[in-house]
Order: sequence, then structure tokens, then C-alpha cells
Amino acid sequence: MNKLTSRIDKERLLLGIAAPLLAVVAALVVTTLVILATGKNPGAAFSDMGTYGFASDSQVYILNKATTYYLAGVAVAIGFRMNLFNIGVDGQYRLAAFVAAVLGGALTVPGWIAIPLIIICAMATGALWAAIAGILKVTRGVSEVISTIMLNSIATAVIAYLLQPGKLGELQQGGTLVSTKPLPSSSYFFSIDTGPAGVLWGFLFIAVIVGVAYWFVLGRTRFGFDLRTVGQSESAASASGVSVKKMIATSMVISGAVAGLIGMPTLLNDSHQFSNDFPVGIGFTGIAIALLGRNSPIGIALGALLWGFLERTTNHLEFQGYDKEILGVIQGVIVLCVVIAYEVVRRYGLKRQQQRVGAELAAQAAATTKKQEVA
Repeated sequence: MNKLTSRIDKERLLLGIAAPLLAVVAALVVTTLVILATGKNPGAAFSDMGTYGFASDSQVYILNKATTYYLAGVAVAIGFRMNLFNIGVDGQYRLAAFVAAVLGGALTVPGWIAIPLIIICAMATGALWAAIAGILKVTRGVSEVISTIMLNSIATAVIAYLLQPGKLGELQQGGTLVSTKPLPSSSYFFSIDTGPAGVLWGFLFIAVIVGVAYWFVLGRTRFGFDLRTVGQSESAASASGVSVKKMIATSMVISGAVAGLIGMPTLLNDSHQFSNDFPVGIGFTGIAIALLGRNSPIGIALGALLWGFLERTTNHLEFQGYDKEILGVIQGVIVLCVVIAYEVVRRYGLKRQQQRVGAELAAQAAATTKKQEVA
């Protein structure tokens, strides 16, 4: 059995390497065909993407974008690990950023007090908004997909209603922009000036802490074990004494709390106010990044960096005469290739493992029968 285990482990390692390689190759092939279909040279496009993407200013841009995308990916992945599809991350982070911006603009305390209060407010808002879907799920059996989609729409309506002059908004920039009251400079989160390359957002370090906490809680605590167990089999978890309903509600709250952090890099490091041009759709990007990263903290980080790289380089391709829609095509192709490649490899690995185990057991049974006949 030791030989069998060793053989299976080696195959598992090889299959783990084969899955991303297969996805990358497939994505490159499909993307090449797409670029060729537009009448452009794919070789020149890839060369330009590599040159521009690894420039110093592009690296800072990618890291800043990846900070936001990583938080979105982790928020979605927490739900995925529980077999929950939290589509409401987008509404949760926007509403959280709005409420936190209103609080931050009203605070007159020192920055070392204001910044933690703003972050806590954002997390609490996201958690409470996600808790609505969790409560509906465990008490009325309402699908979290339906409830979070509706909550996204409600969050958009609430923000649109309150973000008006005379309510919680005010006119900025000569009356062309409506925003909350700007945060005082003391409430700005620290940034790192890299010179000509630009300013690196300090919230990157908070994202790293979130990633470490995600890895530790899910992989090294009883709560994380229970969460993963419920996600794999609710009946098995219930039989072992785990409260499935409690875990569902708790995971939605935690997912919402992390979602509340998504808008903080933009609010505290960049815009310092919530306006009607605040970034939207990042929650849906988080779904793609969580899928790319297979819900792993390292995988999500790589997915966030890849997404930032593609956004930076493909936007540059537009100025080189390439169609601007190519970004969406490349992103969609990569997500599809990763999902399909991992599923193909998973099924192949499962089949190979079953064959190996069956062959080993058959050989042991034959040897036992032979010994009995000799005896």
C-alpha cells in the first residue's frame, strides 16, 4: 500500500502541474485565433503586452489593482468553500464603501482613530448586508443567488437615493460630480511613493493579512474544518454534530465582512470620497478570480495579478490599433480554459486513482487466494 500511496501522490503532483499548464496553453491558442480573426498579428500583440506589462509603472498599477481584486476573490471564495454562491459581493462592497465614506467625511478625530473606525464600519456594513441573504437561506430556504442579486439592486437604489445634494452627497468639481464629503487628509491610508513608477497603495499589506488569515482559519482551525465539511457534504457535517444552518449564516457574514474591505483601497488610498464614478463590477470580477485561483489564497493572488496584468496590457493594445473588446474575450477565454482544464484533469485523476486502487486490491486478492490454495 505504501508503493500505491507514493504512486498516487506522484500522479497527483503531476496532475496538479498539468492543469494550469493545459489551461495556459489552451488560452494562448484560443486568444491567438481570436487575434488572427481580427486581422492582427498575435505575436506582436503578445510581445507588446509583455514589454508594457513589465514596465515599472505598470507593475505598480497591477499591484494596486490586484489589491482590490484579491479582496474580492477571497470574499467570493469564502462562500465557494461552503458551496454558497455569493453574487452579492458587488452590492456589499459598494454599500460598505458608501457608508464608510460618509462616516469618514464626518469624523474629526485623529487619523489613527478614524482609519480603523472607517475600516470597521465598512466590514460591519458588508457583513450586515450579507447576513440578510444568510438569514433568508437558513430560515426560509431562499437561494442565496436570488437574494443576493436582489440585494445588489437594492444597494444600488439606496446609494443612488442617498448620494444626492441635500442628502449625503454634495457637488464637486464645478458641479459635474456628486460625492460624499471628502475624507480629511489625516484619514488617508499610507502609500509608498516609488518615484516615476507611481504610488503603491499601502492597503496592499492589509490584503496580505486577509490572505494569511483566510489560509489559517480555513486550513488550521476547527471552524475552517467544519466550514469545508459542510461545503462538501451537509449530511455528513450534520451527522458529526456541526450546525449546518449556523455555518451557512456565519460564512455569509464573514464573506460580507471581507467584501466590505474591497472598496477601502480606492477610498483610503485613491479617491478619498465615494462618488457616482466609484468603481463598479469588482464583485463579479472576484467570482472569476476565485475560480481562477481554485479558492486557494495563493491561487487567488496569482489570479488577481493576472487580471491586473491583462487589464493594463490589453487597454494599451487599444492604442496600438487592436479592438478594445479583446480584453473581455481574453478574460473570458482564460476563465473558461481554467475551469475546463481543472475539471478534465480532476476527472482523469479520479479515474486513474480508481484504476490503481482496483488493480492493487485485485493483485492482493489473487496473492491471498494463491496462498490459501498452497496451504
